[in-house]
Amino acid sequence: RVLTIERFGIGAHLAALERLKQQLAAEGLFAAGRKRPLPRIPQLIGLVTGNDAAAKRDLLTAITTRFPPAHVLVAETYVQGPRAAPSIATAIGDLCARGVDVVVLARGGGSFEDLLPFSDERVVRAVAGCAVPVVSAVGHEQDTPLCDLAADVRASTPTAAARLVVPDLADLRERLARTRQAL
Repeated sequence: RVLTIERFGIGAHLAALERLKQQLAAEGLFAAGRKRPLPRIPQLIGLVTGNDAAAKRDLLTAITTRFPPAHVLVAETYVQGPRAAPSIATAIGDLCARGVDVVVLARGGGSFEDLLPFSDERVVRAVAGCAVPVVSAVGHEQDTPLCDLAADVRASTPTAAARLVVPDLADLRERLARTRQAL
């Protein structure tokens, strides 16, 4: 005889995340109509990432390779554990206050539990409420934290985020040369 059935472990987390996802979607935080385009050539790029993270190194290398004059303001924060969610939300707000043109939220892959802070309501609301466009480059291709749904653009990897955020300087120079020749 079964008297009660309860979700336990990851099942309980998944059920809570699904309820939060439905609530935030009902508020319009994931609506396609609120997504903003990324700036073509950002003057200042904000990066929220972990200290000494591979995602940080990959993103900075890709940005400086594609567009060496880029200026990046890095906000290192906790990206897993109980202090991560409030730290990430605060870092997003701080970067917006510093006048960045775009924010990139980057973290490499990890277990379901490691990525939970990126589905925390505080982080999702910080992403949705950010005054500038946000690119989410969290986890691997198969991971979909709730911040991905609230972000203006989702990138599958930090390197892909760099390709979205800055143009390729060589391409810009080539187009400029063609335009000059046409004139």
